[in-house]
Amino acid sequence: MKKLATWTIRYRALVIILCFALLVPSVLGMAATKTKYDLLYYLPQDLETVKGQQILLDDFGMGAYALLVTEGMDMGAQQSLETALQEVPHVKAVVGYASLTRGMIPLALVPEQLRQRFVNGSCMLSAVFFDSGSSSEETMDAIEQMRSIAGEKCFISGLSAVITDTRDLVESQEAIYVGIAVALCALVMMLVLDSFLLPLIFLLCIGISVLWNLGSNYFLGEISYITKAVAAVLQLGVTLDYSIFLWHSYKEQKAQCEDRDEAMAQAVCQTFNSILGSGLTTISGFVSICFMSFTLGKDLGIVMSKGVVMGLIGTLVLLPCVLRALDKAIEKTSHRPLLIDMAGVGRFVAKHYRILAVLALILAVPAFYGYSRVNVYYDMSKVMPERLPSIQANNKLSDEFDMSTAHLLLVSADLTKEQTASLASELSAVDGVKDVLGAHTIDQLDLPALVKGMLPKELTSSLKGETWQLMLIDSSYVISSDEVNRQIDSLNEIVKRYDPSGMLIGEAPCTKDLIACTDVDFQRVSIISIAAIFVIILLTQKSLSLPLLLVALIELAIAANLCVPYYTNVQLPFVGPILISTIQLGATVDYAILMTTRYKQFRLGSLNRTDAAAKAVELSAPSLLVSGFGFFAATYGVSVYSDIDIISSMCRLIARGALVSVAVVIFLLPPILIALDKLVIKTTLDMRNL
Repeated sequence: MKKLATWTIRYRALVIILCFALLVPSVLGMAATKTKYDLLYYLPQDLETVKGQQILLDDFGMGAYALLVTEGMDMGAQQSLETALQEVPHVKAVVGYASLTRGMIPLALVPEQLRQRFVNGSCMLSAVFFDSGSSSEETMDAIEQMRSIAGEKCFISGLSAVITDTRDLVESQEAIYVGIAVALCALVMMLVLDSFLLPLIFLLCIGISVLWNLGSNYFLGEISYITKAVAAVLQLGVTLDYSIFLWHSYKEQKAQCEDRDEAMAQAVCQTFNSILGSGLTTISGFVSICFMSFTLGKDLGIVMSKGVVMGLIGTLVLLPCVLRALDKAIEKTSHRPLLIDMAGVGRFVAKHYRILAVLALILAVPAFYGYSRVNVYYDMSKVMPERLPSIQANNKLSDEFDMSTAHLLLVSADLTKEQTASLASELSAVDGVKDVLGAHTIDQLDLPALVKGMLPKELTSSLKGETWQLMLIDSSYVISSDEVNRQIDSLNEIVKRYDPSGMLIGEAPCTKDLIACTDVDFQRVSIISIAAIFVIILLTQKSLSLPLLLVALIELAIAANLCVPYYTNVQLPFVGPILISTIQLGATVDYAILMTTRYKQFRLGSLNRTDAAAKAVELSAPSLLVSGFGFFAATYGVSVYSDIDIISSMCRLIARGALVSVAVVIFLLPPILIALDKLVIKTTLDMRNL
């Protein structure tokens, strides 16, 4: 390591040029990486709801669907609109009153049974089917064209419409997220570090490693919009402390070495083990979420694990070269950091360790109680602001037709007309079901033979194939609600009696599967992340007790963070608790390791337990505060700016979690170490001679 560091510093100009040259393929890779906006895409592929979506696409040529509400149109205008929409590329079928009757049957002659399905006052309802998937570019482009054709009198609801608006909003905001994170992080570090130029150097080197990471996503093919939106901000936050550790080590070595190249090489070697251990704990947290059956975790976990590795390379290779190249400029911009003397804080913590240790136990009760009762939601439309066209359309659908969603049902085409009619009748009787529309509907209509003959034959063929027939079930219940989940259970029970191979698919059934998956994922990810970090601390600290203590303290910080939404009656998007619990554990357990390492150092240096704790706080707290404030600044500004709840709430939790972890490590960990000093000594290999 010493030889590599020495060579890197000596040829720093070449290293800097090579690092900047790698930005070219990185930018090209970023541009070529596709983005996925449908979170239901990440459901396990073996689920019946997912298989059903593929059957719908293969057998009927239908992937996505949307419900279209028009307002204030006469029948002729409605027919013209539905005909025009039918011509939009990738629109497979438009099913509405006008398309059903081709405008040839007066509304007065249509039975009320059919009329109520499609008409309510001045509003009309149509179902639009696409021959491409819910989140495909083709579907999103088709929705944009439909909106431009229909104008303000058209409201397009459904998952694909929400996804389209999500794409447009995220693409307009993601660059601003990075700008806010960088600006606020730079401002905070300029105040708490000892140079105005230093934060800009840190951010430059981290920014380059972020671009390396995002460019390498090209080899994954595509990433989720959540990963794309938060990856840069998260990487900045979790790798910032590596730069701070290296800088503090370099300052110490400069005081001991006359040659600054030698001082930097020594600093790199001295820092290597500590930031490698820190990086491993952070990576283990991100790797653990890769084990989620809901593969959004794998998407974010892989990208962020790469990001930490890139951050380590940037810190150990690029940053030393840039610091040496700009050494004199850093000195010219030096100033006194705006941090209080932590010696007094250390003495306070050591003096009152009994009270603080008891306080930790007392705080654990309400923290873990609230943590275990966090209220989450799964409806993807809730993460978006109300002003978006898709959200307004969902509200319009609910207000005018008392519908919140529609399920699609695939049953065997071999069912007789009588069986199909009986099935539809039972389904219609389930609570919250407004109507059931299928090929059987036309046969049931009380229309004269001449009038029924005017109905388009392709309508029946679009709803019934050789193997499967399709039914559309209108529901008045909101997606992910207890009511709609009970409704889905009831519908499935009825369907399976008529056709064991029948499948209920659509956004609501997929969301119900999502709830089941993530309930299991939360337990699995928590166990894996805790176990992995426990083993890393066990090996690095050579102790049986310290892994338990450190993980328990950070878990207390996580609980204190996640209990806030419960006590303030705030709902979180479902991925929040799962991801935040592992991110906060992996990213901030380093704070506890640093404090504990200092404590061990001073205990081995013959200080008593209280003096060792006071000294550990005095020397560790400045680094923890700089890192914690930087992490907070990088994420809190994004949480305030973003009006996409899944992004803003995640960043808010991360920002608060960074500060909570810093507070727990500074004020609660040292008292616990003092109180359990004898146990720590007996169970720690390199302290047993004390």
